[in-house]
Amino acid sequence: MSANHDVRRPLLADEEQPDDDGYFPSQWTIDQPCPPNPNARLPVFNTIHQRFDEDNPGPKGVLFLANVLVAGFNPFQGAPREIQRENSHTLPWLNQRKGGPGGNMTALELAIISESKTLLSSAACQKVMDAIYEGRVVYTPSSFVDILPDHYKHKPIALYDPREAPLFNQYRLVVPRTRNIIEVCQFILLLVLYFLVMETQNPDSFGISEGIFCVYTLGWALDQFASMLEHGWQVYTQNLWSFLDVGFILIYLVYLSFRLRGLLGGDIWYSHQALDILSVGAPVLVPRLGFNLMSENMLFVSLRAMVANFALLSFLAVWCFAGFLLAMRWLSDGGHPPITIAKWMLWVWFGLDGTGISRSVDFHWLLGPILMVTFAFLGNTLFLTILVSMLSNTFSNIVLNANAEIQFRRAVLTFEGVKSDALFAYLPPFNIGALVFMLPLKFILSPRWFHKINVAVVRTLNAPLLLVIGLYERRSLWAVANRKASGVSKIRSRPSFWDFSRFTVHGDIEAVFECESPLPAVDGPSDGADLNDIAFSDAFPADNFLRPEESPRGTNINRQRKDRKDSVEPFAGLAERLPDILQHFSGDGDTKSRLEELEESTKRIEAMVRKIYESMDNDASDVSG
Repeated sequence: MSANHDVRRPLLADEEQPDDDGYFPSQWTIDQPCPPNPNARLPVFNTIHQRFDEDNPGPKGVLFLANVLVAGFNPFQGAPREIQRENSHTLPWLNQRKGGPGGNMTALELAIISESKTLLSSAACQKVMDAIYEGRVVYTPSSFVDILPDHYKHKPIALYDPREAPLFNQYRLVVPRTRNIIEVCQFILLLVLYFLVMETQNPDSFGISEGIFCVYTLGWALDQFASMLEHGWQVYTQNLWSFLDVGFILIYLVYLSFRLRGLLGGDIWYSHQALDILSVGAPVLVPRLGFNLMSENMLFVSLRAMVANFALLSFLAVWCFAGFLLAMRWLSDGGHPPITIAKWMLWVWFGLDGTGISRSVDFHWLLGPILMVTFAFLGNTLFLTILVSMLSNTFSNIVLNANAEIQFRRAVLTFEGVKSDALFAYLPPFNIGALVFMLPLKFILSPRWFHKINVAVVRTLNAPLLLVIGLYERRSLWAVANRKASGVSKIRSRPSFWDFSRFTVHGDIEAVFECESPLPAVDGPSDGADLNDIAFSDAFPADNFLRPEESPRGTNINRQRKDRKDSVEPFAGLAERLPDILQHFSGDGDTKSRLEELEESTKRIEAMVRKIYESMDNDASDVSG
């Protein structure tokens, strides 16, 4: 209630004006408490965050905004005891969270769960997201469950200076940008091992390549399982490729169980089935690589929502059309198996074959064709039309809000990339060894000694990677931010590998628009800047212009050019330059005579306008009379 009175009311009173009855045209009144829907509070939070961004520029401002977004808070903080008692079933989950600046929930997590895409696409939020993603702002996130917890040292929300940090800094392995690159490399290695196993498959023997694949994939699955526990299932499924990862993990577990049964029991049939099941993972793994490399492509961004709508509508259709299957099964009286009837219905549904309609008389001479034709109309015509319309509407809505969708996916990737569990510092398959050997030490050693051993092991296993990360960040982490602050444009030393448009004859046009302009050019020329200087004149040869005496009659070539300041202030210095301007247009004539002629012409125009106005007034009086 205090936040409602002290924060929301002044903000809404400042942003909105009351109507004639004294009420504010908000979605809710000011004196009411905050609405239950988090999206309804977006205008208030956007206003607060925007003002914080405007009042706090620079790196310290980014740090201040980061404290607003990722600082932990209790959703029931300040609530009366009666409300806390009514919601006591949720408090154990809040207390379960470990780590984090103050623990519990953050505003960024709340925005992701509620899918507040407008908020996350704002400039202030994106400034913080970029700083967290690149590792310029570091903090210890909160987590629901840590498989290998190591919270001996708590990192507050702070700006990271790589020159003051150790060169082998194990915490840089959980920076979102670094984490994203590592995950892409891990998945590429998983895909290579998968292709190697499938190309050299042998059900009779268990080769070395298959053994490496099984161990590595088990570590990769453990990493995905730890990600689910880190921020919860709801945040994990916001990722574009999460359903592909879960699908392949399920396929791998079924394969592994069949393979072990065949090897341990000596049954070759189970080994054959295991490799057949593993081959089904190809339609899952190959598209998943596209999701990683082109995560901001609108096709991949919209595919997740479209697949969800397709699955929901297909489930409802199967539920509704199950009555047709039961009716035709009972009409056949055991003449046709349910699988055969379902196959005929599926063919009719997708318009592949009309066997079901021709064989419908086997069920009943009258009711069978009626049921099958009715199913064909409803399934093949009505359902598919609804499906296409729904998917088209979903895709068009996502395209209309493309920027908000892309920024929302970036926020999800950034929030998921900051890890609290020490298990993420062990890359697959070393995380399996960490789970087997380091987890028992957690219950034996003190937190201080466990932290020392954990840091030593992580730095030893990842020494080359940490060295590369440390050297790179010391050279370029704050380079982009410093260039933007000083106004020095970022010049590409070489074009991107994927930018084939550089090979066109108009590549310079694209490059000049991609370069960042320095601050003096953005702010405009100085007061003494003149476009008619020597450098500008030398760019165009004088022979290309007609001299005043060579210009055609009635044309004026030698006109005074306007600089940028004159376009903003058109009358600045007009009195001093008026004689020169008139002299250009009048040649050797007298300026005073020209002004007198201009004044006489103005008087004649005024007299003409006065006569027209009086005639119009007389006509109006005649009509009214």
